[in-house]
This record gives sequence, structure tokens and C-alpha cells, in this order.
Amino acid sequence: MVTFNLRNMPEESDLIDIQQILESLPHRYPILLVDRLLEVNEAKTHGIGLKNVTFNEPFFQGHYPGMPIMPGVLIIEAIAQTAAAIMLMNPEHAGKVPILGGVENGKFKRMVIPGDQLLMEVEILWIRNSVGKGRGTAKVDGELAASADLLFKLAPRNS
Repeated sequence: MVTFNLRNMPEESDLIDIQQILESLPHRYPILLVDRLLEVNEAKTHGIGLKNVTFNEPFFQGHYPGMPIMPGVLIIEAIAQTAAAIMLMNPEHAGKVPILGGVENGKFKRMVIPGDQLLMEVEILWIRNSVGKGRGTAKVDGELAASADLLFKLAPRNS
């Protein structure tokens, strides 16, 4: 289990910030759901992403007004975007866009509400030709919020 607080946060120089994520992912507001990457292994097959969940998110206006809960499908999307950002750091995948093709074994264990910090931990299990599979979890305060296996296709990026 990985949890972060002010005493054990990674060094600022080790983080992949929002500007670097914007350079690799095609997503933009309001659907960009990764604020930074806290950790990426050397092989670009495992990493941890961070999403700060705020009340200003547009989906909270309509998803249980008066009791805002982050939609589960967006938690899965945050896991998928974390995996995509990590994959695109690999020069082998330059010029490609990972497209989510399927979700298997999706499970939701905890509500995610405004003020939560969502940590997405992902592992790329395999990539063959242009198809692959990953596995990810999303946690809040070390507690599992969601998990899923993700299928994806690496498609050419349209300029």
C-alpha cells in the first residue's frame, strides 16, 4: 500500500507535472482526470498518478446534488488515463494514443467525494502489436475505492 503525506512525498523533481501530462495525453478539461504522476518505473510499465478531487468538478452538479459522489466510470477513466500517460512516456509508443477498449473485473469499494485525493496505481501487464492489457486501482487515504483490468489499443495519433 502506498500512501503519501507531507513527510514522504516524492521529491518535486521526480514528479511528472500537469504540463508534461498535457504534452502526452490528448485529454483536456473537463475530462483530464490526472493531475500528476508521482512515480513511474524505468520500464514504463508501473506507476502512480494523482487526482485532486474538488467540488468544482463539473460532474458534481448533476451526480447526486446535495451529496456529491464522483461517478465510478470517471474513477475508472482516471485509472485508464494514468496508464495511458505512463505508456506514452515510452519512446516506443510516440505518436500513438491508447484507446480504452474494455473494462474487466471492475469493482467499486468506496465513495470518492470532494476533498479526496485519488491515487491511481497502474501496471501495464502486456502489449502485443497495438493491443494491450493493464491493471489498476484507485485509493483514497490508503483505502481501495475502485479496481479494474483495462484493455486498450494503441492507435495512431491524428495531428
